[in-house]
Amino acid sequence: MSAAIHSTDGALILVLNCGSSSIKFALFAAGQGGVAQQSEWSGKVEGIGREKTLYRAGGLQAETLVFAPEQAHHEALAHIREKVVEQLAGRRLHAVAHRVVHGGSKYFAPVRIDAAVLADLKTYVPLAPLHQPFALEAIEVLLASRPDIAQVACFDTAFHHTVPQVEQMLALPYDAWERGLRRYGFHGLSYEYQSLVLEQRYGSVARGKVIVAHLGSGASLCAMENLASVGTTMGFSALDGLMMGTRCGALDPGAVIYLMEIEKLSLEKVAHVLYHESGLLGISGVSADPPVLLAQEGRQDETGERIRAALALYVRRIVREIGALTAVLGGLDMLVFTAGIGEHSAVLRQRICDELKFVGPVLDGEANARNASVISTAHSRIVVGVEPANEEWVAARHAARAVLS
Repeated sequence: MSAAIHSTDGALILVLNCGSSSIKFALFAAGQGGVAQQSEWSGKVEGIGREKTLYRAGGLQAETLVFAPEQAHHEALAHIREKVVEQLAGRRLHAVAHRVVHGGSKYFAPVRIDAAVLADLKTYVPLAPLHQPFALEAIEVLLASRPDIAQVACFDTAFHHTVPQVEQMLALPYDAWERGLRRYGFHGLSYEYQSLVLEQRYGSVARGKVIVAHLGSGASLCAMENLASVGTTMGFSALDGLMMGTRCGALDPGAVIYLMEIEKLSLEKVAHVLYHESGLLGISGVSADPPVLLAQEGRQDETGERIRAALALYVRRIVREIGALTAVLGGLDMLVFTAGIGEHSAVLRQRICDELKFVGPVLDGEANARNASVISTAHSRIVVGVEPANEEWVAARHAARAVLS
């Protein structure tokens, strides 16, 4: 908990980050000094709709929750609301900030939500089916039950609005561009956070040619120049780019045609395969979680071979895309790892950098092992850093500006 700003001196802002199987939440204090960078209280409900659902908050031991399968997400939201009310202890909640994955071609900045905005955002559900519906459900429930509380949508696509048109366009008939089919980019709140903190820590190098690697269950890269996005690996949807936990990443569209035309998979089945059965899980057959796979990669059996193949492809896809974005930037001054895998997997960071000899990273093994902020040596041609993600704080700042200014 931050002591810099006390909630009794200002406003309280709740941030909700709703996905298909988890909801993250955080409560921030905002006052004259801005929004406290560390939340007062935060937590997560994970495993929604699965056999075991866990609630964690405030650093306390996890609780197991039991929900009706058909109402699991709705009941998880209700549980969080009850806990938030308890945490408020009579204090006023000024706003709720929502991470909304897709703002389409209309929303490039945070926006206060009303019925018209909500209707717009529903049209983008097909572009982000793993996230958009669940954020909108939370918004809709609060609009109906607590219309007195301001709600602000913060878009994961917005940070990439600075990407030049040549990076946005798809090589489809031009009327597809006019209809809004383009490369949007995602993980924008994560990259926006980096754009705010990198210069504070690293100085002028952060305004140079920088690639940030957001490596979590979803994964992407962002090329930045002067702390603005100029290229990214995710495109029209969150399926594009890097290989992920269960998502395929960049894929020859001919493979999709083959699955449907020759193997006779339905549209729904193909979508399920690409979103839920591919990536690390699909190739390894064991897990979507790199630490689980790393612990078993030494197995001397067919499963071990598949695990090693999955990890090798995971690293290769990252290296290939870093190379492509380095070409877009015309060089590289700094590489930053963030999000769950990026922040905590020293082994994968080392393997990625080992394959990037052409840009010259040299890692300090001890610093890398302890997830230090700077993990490159003084002899490295580029700076290699590790920075925590803090998307919730970025969303809270946006809500404070929209509601309290």
